[in-house]
Amino acid sequence: MTGAATPEPGGRAVGADPASTVPLVPPQCAPLVLRGREVGVDENAPGRPVRPVVMAIVNRTTDSFYAPARQLDDGAALEAVARAWSEGAAIVDVGGVRAGTGPEVTPAEEIRRVVPFVERVRADFPDLLVSVDTWRAEVAREAALAGADLVNDTWAGHDPRLVEVAGELGVGVVCSHTGGATPRTDPFRVAYPPEGLDGSASRRTDPRDAVVQDVVATLTAAAARAVACGVPAASVLVDPTHDFGKNTWHSLHLVRRTQALAGLGFPLLMALSRKDFVGETLDLPADERLEGTLAATAVAAWLGARVFRAHDVAATRRTLDTVAAIRGDAPPAVALRGLA
Repeated sequence: MTGAATPEPGGRAVGADPASTVPLVPPQCAPLVLRGREVGVDENAPGRPVRPVVMAIVNRTTDSFYAPARQLDDGAALEAVARAWSEGAAIVDVGGVRAGTGPEVTPAEEIRRVVPFVERVRADFPDLLVSVDTWRAEVAREAALAGADLVNDTWAGHDPRLVEVAGELGVGVVCSHTGGATPRTDPFRVAYPPEGLDGSASRRTDPRDAVVQDVVATLTAAAARAVACGVPAASVLVDPTHDFGKNTWHSLHLVRRTQALAGLGFPLLMALSRKDFVGETLDLPADERLEGTLAATAVAAWLGARVFRAHDVAATRRTLDTVAAIRGDAPPAVALRGLA
């Protein structure tokens, strides 16, 4: 065939334009602004490049699934915050209740664990943004009054008043997806049927995208309500909430389809750190899931996710900085090879 390119042994066609075989870099996710402050922008670099943001995890609990993140003791918790700040976290997410099943924690006890600590972090680390991981409106209110900048509602608006508190007090909010699961329950035989229960949609689309469609619909509606309640759009984060109301196949597919979630127009949060879907993928316990977490983090960052909730701040920060440089979103820290 005249003019046709012939393939090289490696697979690329000789004579073909190499650039035409390379996929376009996905666009950056939407800007993130909390209490009027744009987050993740390098003000000191030319062009003000945008870098993905690390949200460090500090659990004021005794039973969180990853033991090193249990910091009920005030001194240990403050040391964890100082370490996260020094390693490059822009946000610290403070939680007072384990997400999964466990002993009951009353709202009063959750407030006792979280609110005085938020006040202390705000005083000791004024440039660090503070998030509170709660699904309860009364806890969110007290935390926001104590100086929190963001409410991380990982249970998908179970308390509908929470987003109203965020709008009233001028803090950001995370909108999440649990597939209808209620707080502190584990998923069991969850399913997301393809659109049209007869399976007709699966002839045109990947049937695994049913979970993506459900997540997109849920997050779109939740974000719209947050904006209607007075939360600025740039302060509304969306989170597909891996493992919550999902099996491992669902969570893997949501990483694969990150670009569809980033395209919603809101800052996209990924909470991937050491989760069960990583553990089941590799058949490893929580304390051996770092490499799997970082692999998922790199894929999600490449596809446009904006904020990464992480136990391992330094490793996550380095992974994100490398991806940002490969994408062309930010320059390398040093570039002397071949020049000096």
